[in-house]
Amino acid sequence: MSNSTPKPENKFTFGLWTVGNRGADPFGSATRDHKSPAELVRLLGEVGAYGVNFHDNDLIPIDATPAEADAIKKDFRKALADTGLVVPMATTNLFSDPIFKDGAFTSNDPKVRAYALQKTMNAIDLGIEFGAKTYVFWGGREGTETDSSKSAVESIKRSREAMNFFCEYTLDKKYDLKFALEAKPNEPRGDIYNPTTGHMLAFITTLDHPEMVGVNPEVAHEHMAGINFMHGVAQAWEAGKLFHIDLNDQYPGRYDQDLRFGSRDIKAAFYLVKFLEDVKYNGSRHFDAHAYRTEDFDGVKDFARGCMRTYMVLKEKAAQFNADKEVQSLLAEINADDSSMNQYFGKYDSQKATALKAQSFDRATIAKRGLKYEHLDQLTVDILLGVR
Repeated sequence: MSNSTPKPENKFTFGLWTVGNRGADPFGSATRDHKSPAELVRLLGEVGAYGVNFHDNDLIPIDATPAEADAIKKDFRKALADTGLVVPMATTNLFSDPIFKDGAFTSNDPKVRAYALQKTMNAIDLGIEFGAKTYVFWGGREGTETDSSKSAVESIKRSREAMNFFCEYTLDKKYDLKFALEAKPNEPRGDIYNPTTGHMLAFITTLDHPEMVGVNPEVAHEHMAGINFMHGVAQAWEAGKLFHIDLNDQYPGRYDQDLRFGSRDIKAAFYLVKFLEDVKYNGSRHFDAHAYRTEDFDGVKDFARGCMRTYMVLKEKAAQFNADKEVQSLLAEINADDSSMNQYFGKYDSQKATALKAQSFDRATIAKRGLKYEHLDQLTVDILLGVR
């Protein structure tokens, strides 16, 4: 590899909750000590990250006094200045506290819904205070275990009302901020509303200010549902809605694992990196993942460095794929076009339709053509294995 040192232009970011994850799981307590937000910023500065993102309560505990909050922010701001890290994204924790046990914006309790609005406004202010330009919404508790409990239609309406509220709040405050919605099919709820990126893209079209709202797809969340993540990212990009992205890895059909990027499905990770680099995606490459429970904080640093290194290696592999003469020759052959069908494509008109209906196709001959996808795929594997 030509250079494995992360640079600011790579825009590699981590959440406080990622490197700050203490290794607890539903069957065991924490294996790592607590570190303050300022300490985590310095850890990220040591490994070469570009930025750090946070939930409101990652930075300031939900029950902190004003004096405690001021002290935390002072230390955090100094750590940012000392390391040169920036805060590109912020979000709200609407899932940890017991008040959100039945959701936040979709809760059946109006007091919970009002508190969720209040908490998010304050969290948006906090994100703006530290320079965030993107604000992510993940509805981890916005769902059900039993559909006897809620109206799905009413829940969609409540979600829409909340997003419209925050768009208007942002406009009223004249904040330079855009929103990104993050989908997940389940966990911690049995089922979560708007479970995929496609659902979120459809939901956005119903908002009062759809231009302000995009998506934040996450590798693990789409893979949990057995979906091709890169395809969802491509759809979001084509729609002009790829406002942020969460990188990690995941075995399909399992609980949300948040594995180190590229550590499980290197081929899927390659196609994702290749897509982002080919379209010149200019946003953060945010790693929403956790180190193994087995690790101490040296292992957490290994985890963070590994996420970034794998991305950079795959970026080089993507460039190699694009420059490989045999690969490109195959692609040119596969996509060969003699222009004989061009008259039928594009916008509909009646003459075009009439001519196309009269066109004769030799189905048998067309069907016999081999497309050489096996060879192309093996060339891809050879590149990834480093034998080409």
